[in-house]
Amino acid sequence: MKFGKTIAVMGLLLACGGVRAAAPSEAQVANAEEVVNKVRAAARFLHDKGASGYSEFNNKDGKWVWKDSYVFVYDCRKDRMIAHPMRPDLVGKPIMQVTDNSGKYIFRELCKAGNEARGGWVEYSWPKPGAGRLSRKISYALAADISFAAGIQVSAGIYDEGITLPELSQFLERMSDPAKYQAL
Repeated sequence: MKFGKTIAVMGLLLACGGVRAAAPSEAQVANAEEVVNKVRAAARFLHDKGASGYSEFNNKDGKWVWKDSYVFVYDCRKDRMIAHPMRPDLVGKPIMQVTDNSGKYIFRELCKAGNEARGGWVEYSWPKPGAGRLSRKISYALAADISFAAGIQVSAGIYDEGITLPELSQFLERMSDPAKYQAL
């Protein structure tokens, strides 16, 4: 079938309701395992590279952006965003007063969660890339051990309406214990 006929057939199917716009597939949506692995990798990267690695996280086409998620870096002690691939306007700005639409202080909560031994999860509302509206986001936060820079944390999140914080905490516990975690 020629390209023009294929387009015509697709148009007819769409007009008749034979093809529906699909919800994002698993291949397009980040999951909790990917988020934890990316955040841990980002913390190791910053441990090895130090402050010279921050710029890597500002690249929206770089390795720290995947599917519908991305890693961002912030300084809890100095109250500022260090790197954000989707919101460059936040870089260098104070973050501790940032709230979501329910009044939750997002970065205060992320800083608390990131200081836990295994890191932690925080739920809040944030614009999902490409969605144009606020969505429920649950981010995993983890402190990054960087020489001469206390208070640096890395985070990434999932946009999931169904998963609960207790489920994510149990998942994190399993991932943190190699005896309980079987990588897929």
